[in-house]
Amino acid sequence: MKDRVLSGMRPTGRLHLGNYFGALKNWVELQDRYDCFFFVADYHALTTAYESPGDIHANVEEMVLDFLAAGLDPDRCTLFVQSMVPTHAEAHLLFSMISPLAWLERTPSYKEMIEALKDRDLRTYGFLGYPVLQCVDILLYYPKYVPVGVDQVAHIELTRELVRRFNFLYKTNLPEPQPLLTASPKVPGVDGRKMSKSYGNTIELFGGAAETRKRIMSIKTDSTPVDAPKDPATCNVFALLSLFCDDAERADWERRYRAGGLSYAEAKRALAEKYESRMGTMRARREELAKDRRAVWDVLRKGSEKALEISGRVLRDMRSGIGLNYDKGGIHGRSGS
Repeated sequence: MKDRVLSGMRPTGRLHLGNYFGALKNWVELQDRYDCFFFVADYHALTTAYESPGDIHANVEEMVLDFLAAGLDPDRCTLFVQSMVPTHAEAHLLFSMISPLAWLERTPSYKEMIEALKDRDLRTYGFLGYPVLQCVDILLYYPKYVPVGVDQVAHIELTRELVRRFNFLYKTNLPEPQPLLTASPKVPGVDGRKMSKSYGNTIELFGGAAETRKRIMSIKTDSTPVDAPKDPATCNVFALLSLFCDDAERADWERRYRAGGLSYAEAKRALAEKYESRMGTMRARREELAKDRRAVWDVLRKGSEKALEISGRVLRDMRSGIGLNYDKGGIHGRSGS
């Protein structure tokens, strides 16, 4: 029996290269080795987009099309939408009762996101409490592993601390998930900062060829002359180009940078060609999938039904530990029976 893995992604806009190389590519590779559950975290999208939720439905659909085009296979993994599985909301409520505010306020990304999204009022319970929701998102499926990069291990540790607290208070034995460290390379945006939709500096995963080439040619570089040696470690173009190269190609580009005589424009053109070679086939697959959008929702409904069945059993364990195990045939319904 395969160990279970779970991860999710917020539907906050079109996916970009940072999403692909930071998570989605790893998900595709995990499908044959683990029992994988991947979900669209639409509740999490509300934590920062509660004032304008109108795009979330469309973003869910577009995101799943990206997932499928990139290689996620519903026959080899379970795909579902967070809000289509009501156990998440109830488990979040139960865990919110035991979550110390100080634990949430010390979450590394809390202050970072408030700083990055200054144009939005994030002084809400939902935003502060998103680590609690993240905790139950994981726990409801009893996964052995959660794939994360090194910089995200702190989020999993908070989940583990909350699980320990729940077990201590209610004498339960809920399992603590383990981080599964995956490749999480540096993916800079066109302005040199971390690629992020919040910064408006992304290169779309499946943007049109001409549009993407134009975006790539706009990547910020320094003023080092063409003939002068260049440091690949400080070049945003090299960082992106290396994502598409094997070790030998990467070493060759590094040599050319250090030797001098290479223009940034030449490196950008090579990046555009690499992008089109890798993503062009996936883009064509996405265009075919988009012709039957009803099939996308069929996949999500089927996956969400499976997710509800599994998470309902875990929620029952939580309720039983607290002492809320009332009439199983009553108004609580499937999620608590």
